[in-house]
Amino acid sequence: MAETIEKIERLDKKRAEKQHGHKEILRTSVTLKVLRGNRATGDRTQYDLFEVPVQRSTTVLDALLYAKQYQDHSIGIRYSCRMASCGSCGMKINGIPRLACYTKVSELEGGVITVEPLANFPHIRDLVTDFEQFFAHHKDMQPYIHNDDSDMNTKQVNEMSEFMQSPEDVDKFLQFSYCIKCGLCYSACPTVAMDTKFPGPQALTQAYRYFIDNRDNAAKERLDLVDDRHGVFRCHFAGSCSHVCPKGVDPALGIQLLRGHLLGFSSNEKKKADLKDRSKQQ
Repeated sequence: MAETIEKIERLDKKRAEKQHGHKEILRTSVTLKVLRGNRATGDRTQYDLFEVPVQRSTTVLDALLYAKQYQDHSIGIRYSCRMASCGSCGMKINGIPRLACYTKVSELEGGVITVEPLANFPHIRDLVTDFEQFFAHHKDMQPYIHNDDSDMNTKQVNEMSEFMQSPEDVDKFLQFSYCIKCGLCYSACPTVAMDTKFPGPQALTQAYRYFIDNRDNAAKERLDLVDDRHGVFRCHFAGSCSHVCPKGVDPALGIQLLRGHLLGFSSNEKKKADLKDRSKQQ
């Protein structure tokens, strides 16, 4: 687990160095160039400009919400937690998929910030996209533990049980469990743009996350899910998914590890997790 934490810290540091390789650009105002349009009504898309006052700590989401509150209430935007945990505010900012609440205005060059909806998603209105297909791919990977030995009979509360895992066991999947389903990797993936049946980096990474979890005993079934003409081998390993991931999940790594097991380069040597009866504990 410690190794995974150190790796994530290195990824965060590397990402920060890329973002802050230049000095922060301090401004008193910025121009937002927002793509507008409603697909349901057949409106043609256009860009609207909004002049917004900003401070050093202002995020792109803050700027958009200011424009929505004080200049145009009709701006369509999806957001929730405002702390890079829910993944709702994903959008293209200056052409790159980012979380609006995680991107400071001072990190961006130029006096105009262009915000557009995520690519590879059906467009609904303005900056809002349809995640139905994205979540369907995620669901297809069966993102839950398969184990016939687990005791899920809630009527017998005295027979509670839990799987025992070592830190090494957890370390194998922990990094990939940090996914917040923001869709940035899906938007950046060139294969998704060409093949709508391709599950995408998020779904394939979650397939590996549960495949390598030693509480799960459906390894063959999971490999069969991704071993077809639209599956894991459609990935061209562009690496753009890992580049835009805001949580250091590294989907490209998960996909390559999954490929290794399918090709026989890696063997599934996970030790089955022991089931411990908690009802016997005093």
